[in-house]
Amino acid sequence: MIDPLYVASGFGVGLLVGMTGVGGGSLMTPLLILLFGVHPSTAVGTDLLYAAATKTGGSVVHGWSRSVHWPAVLRLACGSIPASALTLLVLWKLDLKSDAERSLVNLVLCFALLLTATSLIFRKAIMERYRRRLEQVDERTTAIATVVTGIVLGVLVSISSVGAGAVGVTVLLMLYPRLPMATIVGSDIAHAVPLTLVAGIGHWALGDVDWGLMGVLLMGSLPGIIVGSYSATRVPETVLRLTLASVLFVVAGKIVFAELNLSSAIVTALAWTH
Repeated sequence: MIDPLYVASGFGVGLLVGMTGVGGGSLMTPLLILLFGVHPSTAVGTDLLYAAATKTGGSVVHGWSRSVHWPAVLRLACGSIPASALTLLVLWKLDLKSDAERSLVNLVLCFALLLTATSLIFRKAIMERYRRRLEQVDERTTAIATVVTGIVLGVLVSISSVGAGAVGVTVLLMLYPRLPMATIVGSDIAHAVPLTLVAGIGHWALGDVDWGLMGVLLMGSLPGIIVGSYSATRVPETVLRLTLASVLFVVAGKIVFAELNLSSAIVTALAWTH
């Protein structure tokens, strides 16, 4: 039996992704954890493969429109793919117990959500402050900075499934200030496909993917992305960004609150046993 709430959630997230280009992992993973009670690791693994599937379509469209800067994509991937593989290997070697793994994913997820929300709110201010300075940076420095960005995104995305969207776009805007916005977004989506696929396959190998859940989410999200893409030009971009950032701040707060409650409950239980 298909749960209509999962389909509706997929549609809602797809709608936001279509309208803003952001919000896949940063909304879907917390939604699965907070609303549906899915274990954080399973939520991350399922969301990564879900993102790979949804962003492949977007990547093809941008590639067809020639709005992808392939050198930037390759540089990001040179950093993110090895970083993702190494992060997953460390997670596998640590063999974290259920509570430890839950806490690690939740803490990294909160950090990634706050980083995403901050980049959504302050993107314009950051660009105005640093754009001229960054336009004078030489090609080699830009290339190295892009690879380093890829490494950071690889670690963040592999643990939390969040960061490839808004954070990636903000950094690409700073490193490639002469590129049009459509090319920046297209390049970010094109890079997200191999990263989420590699990280998702890694989580699948660790047993952290719910295929049935992913299928139901896709049923809702694909129509949502189409409707969102169509509506994107009809809603002011600033309103969308601020609304999404506000939601991310609230979600991060809820996860921190839930984590603190869980920690205090464990401490109390341990105190009672002694």
